[in-house]
Amino acid sequence: MAGELNIKPGTKMQIAYDVPLSEQPDFNMASSFGKGLDESAFLISVPMRGGKAVEFDESKKLLIKYSNGSESEIVAGYADDVVKQGIRSYWKIRRVTEHRQFFQRADERIKVSLKTEYLQDTWPVNIDGIIEKEDALTLDISAGGAALFVNRRFEVGEIIQMFLPRLGTGEEGAAKGDIVSVVCWQREAPKGGAYRFVCGVQFRFAGPEEKEDLRRYVAFVKKRYKL
Repeated sequence: MAGELNIKPGTKMQIAYDVPLSEQPDFNMASSFGKGLDESAFLISVPMRGGKAVEFDESKKLLIKYSNGSESEIVAGYADDVVKQGIRSYWKIRRVTEHRQFFQRADERIKVSLKTEYLQDTWPVNIDGIIEKEDALTLDISAGGAALFVNRRFEVGEIIQMFLPRLGTGEEGAAKGDIVSVVCWQREAPKGGAYRFVCGVQFRFAGPEEKEDLRRYVAFVKKRYKL
């Protein structure tokens, strides 16, 4: 996480809800900077859209754009609380660290919950000399990457090996071995769930055949769950 934001109180801000990487965010909400609380949290005035106050929703990620000299900066976060100071109300924003690039996806990403497993080859082995896998749950998946619920904190750029579940008895429902996956972003998961974090990974393949195998697997997932 970067240090505390160096923004003057009253600085105008434009706000958008986060969107899939293939889309452009719509900065259609207006707010102003209140004050920094620490390096991970700050206050903004209650955002307005079309002359009306925006309804508080702690589940939606916000992209907050502001001017820093001649440059435009964007910080990401979630509304954590409503804070009253005198007669004014503010949203407390909890920052998240996500180094994401906006690019056009070549592969369709489908929303599906698949119980999967993952590991890192740097983890210690157990008494039998084996690295134990940890459970994960997909939010979505494509032939190029996935979003996962996990219980371990990662840094952007770390490598994990994913193991997708076999579906049915046919060849098309069998993922081929472990999938090398690069962590692209991570944030805290909604409170009260079984997992602590959500992360996005991009798959890496040794050759076109490996990617084609995964593309067939994802197509079978779509067909099986009628997505």
